[in-house]
Amino acid sequence: MKTIYDYQVESLDGKQINFADFKGKKILIVNTASECGFTPQYADLEKVYSEYKNKLVVVGFPANNFGGQEPGTNAEIGAFCQKNYGVTFPMAAKVSVKGDDTAPIFKYLTEKQLNGVKNTTILWNFTKFLLDENGKLIDSFISTTKPTDQAITKYLK
Repeated sequence: MKTIYDYQVESLDGKQINFADFKGKKILIVNTASECGFTPQYADLEKVYSEYKNKLVVVGFPANNFGGQEPGTNAEIGAFCQKNYGVTFPMAAKVSVKGDDTAPIFKYLTEKQLNGVKNTTILWNFTKFLLDENGKLIDSFISTTKPTDQAITKYLK
């Protein structure tokens, strides 16, 4: 059975993000968008990443699946995140998180038969997936659950 560590994705700057590099840390994966009502959560994602960086990595995945709220190119998205929110956590290249062209990593995260924990339907931007130090899915959280919410941070203490 595949684990999160089997995935490598392109980063916003054209390099690679290899999830095997994150073994021993929790991983918070979020589908992001620059023009969403939840976009200010970038600030909270950065806060959580900074506060827990010895034991957590945050990885953002820009996606244009909901309301056309991520229309930009990878370069535009990177500039937006840096300029407006000072994002320093890894950002993947733009992907699809729903439908026929769903990125393989999001198929893994959302399908119980692949992740062994639960099915998740991504309803909107800023859905979050938290994985433990061994790469196992702990839980997923809907858009309205802020990254700083107790529902997530209780696993980071």
